Amino acid sequence: MEMLPFDSGNNEKGLICAANESRFMTANYSEPLTTFTVGWKDGENVEELLNFVAPVVHVGKRFEFKKANNGEMFLSEEDDVRAVGAAFKRIEFSGSTVMEKTLNKGLTVRIDHDDVAGDDWQERYVQLLLRRLYRNELRRAIGALDGAAAETAENVSWSEADGPNPDADIRRVLAAAADSVGVRPNRVLYGEGAWDIRSNVYDTQATAAAQRAATLSLEDLARKFFVDKICVFGARYRSGLTHQTIVGNEVYIFNTRNDIVKDEPADIKRFVTPIDGHNFRVYVEEHSKYTDITVEHYSHIVVTSPAGIRKLIVATAE
Repeated sequence: MEMLPFDSGNNEKGLICAANESRFMTANYSEPLTTFTVGWKDGENVEELLNFVAPVVHVGKRFEFKKANNGEMFLSEEDDVRAVGAAFKRIEFSGSTVMEKTLNKGLTVRIDHDDVAGDDWQERYVQLLLRRLYRNELRRAIGALDGAAAETAENVSWSEADGPNPDADIRRVLAAAADSVGVRPNRVLYGEGAWDIRSNVYDTQATAAAQRAATLSLEDLARKFFVDKICVFGARYRSGLTHQTIVGNEVYIFNTRNDIVKDEPADIKRFVTPIDGHNFRVYVEEHSKYTDITVEHYSHIVVTSPAGIRKLIVATAE
């Protein structure tokens, strides 16, 4: 990951740097710009991609959670009827308790007043920082998935020539993960390269089955796999002088869902600490010739149950 310079208090104009916590002064807090972050929608859908991989769970800055026991997802009660004068049966999550904390993250940009144009210039720079922060979080989430799947990663070859069935590989891995941990993964993430290889395989096969597979929508494919959702990642980031895909020729298979609670079983979660009810806070520090805008947030991405995460590394056979 590209390292950013720290905010020194004397930054060049237009430079994006890691925000210094000592500069987050109450006097510079901008309530209007903080409110702007709530209704802001990312045109690049980076936030949506992030929530697909690591859904938000709101917690305090220091919190504890249960390492997931996936078998509890199958529990069912026959004694959930309350007797008169009695309380309802209380359910509890087992597993080891882990202490964690959310991390303070943020970026600052300096804008020279000679470069200011339009009445919405502050909002436009806030959007720039939000997109950058979400992209950083997305790379962390993919990195967490990748690290958790390292021991079970599998190389597969989908050749256009020998008539393979890429979807059969995915179903096989889904079933194997379900047999191993007791829960069938419910999300499949294709990298752009892996999806292109799948498409090329089915597009070049003349069979009716291949043609049907080639025309399936992501929703239809999800129903075929018995999963909740499938996503294809084409998001990129800049590293040095080149742009690289966040997910390339890989397929990740895992279990999580949106609107999840802190101790509910899932493979990966993004713990977020709201600040005064907002996921982000914005600070504006005015100077005579320039303005510093800072966006900060508290979060921590945690793989809470690595056993069910799977990874396929896809190649095209020679």
